[in-house]
Amino acid sequence: MSWTPDPRPDWVAAVNRGDAGPVVDGARRPFDPDLLMAEALVSQGRRPDDRTALGDDDFIEPLTLFCHGLEHEADLNLMGRWMSRRMILRLLEVRIQINDYLAADPGTLDEPISQLVFVIGAPRTGTTVMHGLLAQDPAHRAPEGWELLRPVPPPHPDPDVRAADPRIALAGAELVMPQTVASGMLAIHEYSGRMYKECLSAMSLEFRSEEMISRTHVPAYQAWYDTADLRPAYRTYRKVLQILQRRMPARRWVLKSPAHLQGLPALLEVFHDARFVITHRDPAAILPSVTSLIATMRWAHSDRVDFAAIGRYHLELYSRSLDALIDLIDSGRLPADRTAEVPHQLVSTAKMAAAQSVYAQLDMALSPAAEAAMAAHVAATPPGRHGEHRYEFEDLGLARTEVRARFARYIERFGIPMADEE
Repeated sequence: MSWTPDPRPDWVAAVNRGDAGPVVDGARRPFDPDLLMAEALVSQGRRPDDRTALGDDDFIEPLTLFCHGLEHEADLNLMGRWMSRRMILRLLEVRIQINDYLAADPGTLDEPISQLVFVIGAPRTGTTVMHGLLAQDPAHRAPEGWELLRPVPPPHPDPDVRAADPRIALAGAELVMPQTVASGMLAIHEYSGRMYKECLSAMSLEFRSEEMISRTHVPAYQAWYDTADLRPAYRTYRKVLQILQRRMPARRWVLKSPAHLQGLPALLEVFHDARFVITHRDPAAILPSVTSLIATMRWAHSDRVDFAAIGRYHLELYSRSLDALIDLIDSGRLPADRTAEVPHQLVSTAKMAAAQSVYAQLDMALSPAAEAAMAAHVAATPPGRHGEHRYEFEDLGLARTEVRARFARYIERFGIPMADEE
């Protein structure tokens, strides 16, 4: 079979035809970085030329490349243009808000961020499940979607006040939009303002993030990103965590993103005492699943999606990054006593056992309260509750023998069972 996206809702088709008035007018505005920065500055009560309010200029080059890609490479439909423009403006506005907040309360930068736990397995290996389990521990804290999209001001310490924060609905509307536009998205990956969120959302504030590549086909930006220095993104992420922690009791942060596989040297430099949970799965199962996710995300933004090209990129990306992971572990830069490994099969079939394994490997105490909370979370989040994620390896246009050969070192090093053996 060949990959075929689900039909879009009628209202999305109307927008893409140009029948939606103000949305269409906004979508047709150019992706001009100077215009976008000026618009963001004015929205925050600044002069349109007050670039100092946006902080240092490390973000200018990736922003410019990303805007060029959106205008000239991504082949966006009107809905895709509207969503992309809204994302860029929000990122620029939040940069201003962060700089203002830190100037008013410089002590925020003294907030201790230590002994974090990062879930860093490849995509579609159980990272979301593992992150959700670890987040249930009362000693832990995982950032919610609204917190990473709009971290300023810090969340209120009173849980009732915090639950009524209007930023939850504001961020939720943005996060839910792609799964509303692309009908099959919800069955693949659920998003909302209150759900735990990947680190990408904070790293995007520096426009150094796989979020840009995931949503849109921007090859010039992608080529730049593949060799970019990610330290600015991790330093900004640290600031975001410090802001989120400012009015709250300090707890161990548990964070998650498969994209960290590509940025581990920079992550280790900024978060030098971090611990890691690595989930493993047969690459022949990873590739079609993650490619289906990215293709569906891009379908929300464009009428032209090349499934096989995305799959080929993932073959190159993850064979490279998983080899680099082995090098980091074998060299000791990723210390064994701060690293836990969990097979996808355990995460998918015995979630509590997977959690217990992680705690044992990292020498962390698993309290009865944490176990009870995890068990309740497992009961409340059964797999497939939003439908089945369907994908086929054959849609990649790759041979299984080629995939196994490219990932042979990874498969052998971690004893990865083949998908048909799970």
